[in-house]
Amino acid sequence: MYSVLLLVSSFLAAVVAAGCTYLFYLIVLWPRRNPLSRLPGPPTRTWFGNHLGAVLDPSRSPRVHEKFVQDYGRNVKIRGLFPWEERLFTLDPVSLTHILKHSTIYEKPWQSRALISSMIGVGMLAAEGHTHKLQRRVATPAFSIQNLRALIPVTFRTGLALRDRWMSLIAEAKARPDGEASGRMKLDVCHWVSRATFDVIGLAGFDYHFNAIHDGSNELFMAYKDMFEIAISQQKGGLWDLLALYFPILDRLWPGERSRVVAKSHEVINRVAGRLIQEKKSKIAEAEKAGSVYGGRDLLSNLLKANIAVDLPPDQRISDEDILHNINTFLFAGSDTSSLTVTWLIFLLAKYPEVQERLRAELRSIAPTAPLESLTQDEIASLYATIAELPYLENVVRETLRLIPPVHSSIRVATQDDVVPTSTPVELRWANGKTEKVDSFVMPKGACVHVPIEAFNLDREVWGQDGWAFNPDRWDNLPEAVKAQPGLYNNILTFSAGPRSCIGVKFSIIEIKMFVFILLTHFKFAPADPVGKANVVLTRPYVVDRHREGSQCPLFVVPLSEETSG
Repeated sequence: MYSVLLLVSSFLAAVVAAGCTYLFYLIVLWPRRNPLSRLPGPPTRTWFGNHLGAVLDPSRSPRVHEKFVQDYGRNVKIRGLFPWEERLFTLDPVSLTHILKHSTIYEKPWQSRALISSMIGVGMLAAEGHTHKLQRRVATPAFSIQNLRALIPVTFRTGLALRDRWMSLIAEAKARPDGEASGRMKLDVCHWVSRATFDVIGLAGFDYHFNAIHDGSNELFMAYKDMFEIAISQQKGGLWDLLALYFPILDRLWPGERSRVVAKSHEVINRVAGRLIQEKKSKIAEAEKAGSVYGGRDLLSNLLKANIAVDLPPDQRISDEDILHNINTFLFAGSDTSSLTVTWLIFLLAKYPEVQERLRAELRSIAPTAPLESLTQDEIASLYATIAELPYLENVVRETLRLIPPVHSSIRVATQDDVVPTSTPVELRWANGKTEKVDSFVMPKGACVHVPIEAFNLDREVWGQDGWAFNPDRWDNLPEAVKAQPGLYNNILTFSAGPRSCIGVKFSIIEIKMFVFILLTHFKFAPADPVGKANVVLTRPYVVDRHREGSQCPLFVVPLSEETSG
């Protein structure tokens, strides 16, 4: 017995000694050897202090970002979560282009991948390296121009369903004894647009009717809604959430509300969405046996057809599980980000009525005389082709995506030592106090890069002194410096850049423009409660001092017929 106790105590002592040695290395030795420690950067007030709150809070991050550039330049070291964790904060277009271009060197940290995959699986948001490359290759044909055109009527008819739902709610409210005679009603635009985009991605994604606009009781809709809202938009980010992220076994031993919601949602999603995948595969196989091609135009059908294409080698095909994970990814990315952009756009139009009126006039100038619900598929396609080319609408969409990108910032980790180029010399400070100006610096393996998407979009040295303001007309005469900015879409970083840029950008723009056309030609919007921004995975609207109520964007909505008659 004594020997067993001695063995256990020796083992524990060895573990403690190893832990202390590692902490000594992290706290004392690594800061002296870390190449990032030579970069300029802001101090921390305490030993356990960090800069994450300052750079992640959209209510103050623009001022913080600008102060960093003024005081320290465009490549700055900031403190991460722990005292020994130096991160790179870069607003240098050359440096960031290099980082985003080399996606095999700079990957999502394991913590980010674990959080994403725990909810929506290892789809294109969480996958890295060879797995991501395979998934992207299979999914790319599903987002071709031809396939996206087939989804335009889906977006159009969902927009009409949202219009009709709002009209019905307003009419019911007006008919009540205490209803406003003006016919205006306070509606949570965020709530309703989110339901509409869910309906769009359900039909466009895998030909499934969530019917979320009219009935929120659908089993699959509730599973996704609970997972996205309770596990993401209402997360508290407390100590337990942090510990569970770094030590997942804690959640398995003592599951909290988030874990229970995710597990329950996964059971429904795997059962219902898994059945949909098998049904689609059967239809594709039956059509193939009959010597024809299955005509489904939804993303799932196109994904499955691309996955069995004769020109795709068997070793480059992805599993049914990967396909389910990517459907989950499309639902998250295709509903949440698009709905937030439409919500913020309408919010900005309510805040700036002169822009709202000018845009409405442009949209009405091309509106068909026939009722929208009577349009044929070809007429809807023709109408959208006209909408897509409207110059002021394009400016308003670009400006909204620039000013309030749904993804505030992201993070990458270096998987190997790398040399990062710069657009302007950066001043390194050595241990002996000497400084040196260089055109590149070393990014050590394991160090993180803070990718400040919002900061790139709002940089006043690039976009002009009104860079923090909502000004759609800026797009008619952009500063020359904008052309050097990285970004997949119009030199803004909203849809990222490089090999991991957003695969669904064109689909998102179709959704945004079609919804704006339908809603703005039927309703007038005005501010209601004060609304602020909060970075909760995505940049979401919250009523000021009512954050506990969850994400919402209440606005007064008035049918244009009522507004005209009033």
